[in-house]
Amino acid sequence: MSQALLVIDVQNDFCPGGALAVADGDAVVPAVNAMMDRFETVLYTQDWHPADHLSFADNHPGAAPFSTTDMPYGPQVLWPAHCVQGTGGAAFHPDLRLNGDLILRKGFRAGIDSYSAFHENDRTTPTGLAGYLRERGITELTLAGLATDFCVAWSALDAVQCGFRASVALDACRAIDLDGSLDAALARLRDAGVTLA
Repeated sequence: MSQALLVIDVQNDFCPGGALAVADGDAVVPAVNAMMDRFETVLYTQDWHPADHLSFADNHPGAAPFSTTDMPYGPQVLWPAHCVQGTGGAAFHPDLRLNGDLILRKGFRAGIDSYSAFHENDRTTPTGLAGYLRERGITELTLAGLATDFCVAWSALDAVQCGFRASVALDACRAIDLDGSLDAALARLRDAGVTLA
């Protein structure tokens, strides 16, 4: 019971045909499904943005998707609108097994983005996941899902910072790789002591 699988954002908008599709994103689904039987505890994150979310390029007149802007908490990539609350794009991939213990929704505050399962991007507002894991006696996390270089990496780094052991199942992840972001993320993960499996 001390280990859990944390499935990050395996949602339609991050899969081929979605609003912010990760190349080959749907290929993680069979790998993630196969991993679930090895864990007594399975947790999911779900990007869950309001339509007026300030990380959307559409909400910054004249801004192009994938450009950056400064937010009170630091630089922010401006994404295409994605995973809007209640839409089909925000739904989990239809082939993903959903028989786990918890779905943690993130990114629901319009003024702040949320890559990590543990903290909003201001690095101070907690999601409550760390407390949940401690209450359950979980000390070690294996992470899988989308995308390796953003939400998976930020979640794994925060897991270690919060005192958990963390590993990333790279064969069950896919990356956006925006301007070298994958190599940078992998280096940060190694430096932080995250196991890359």
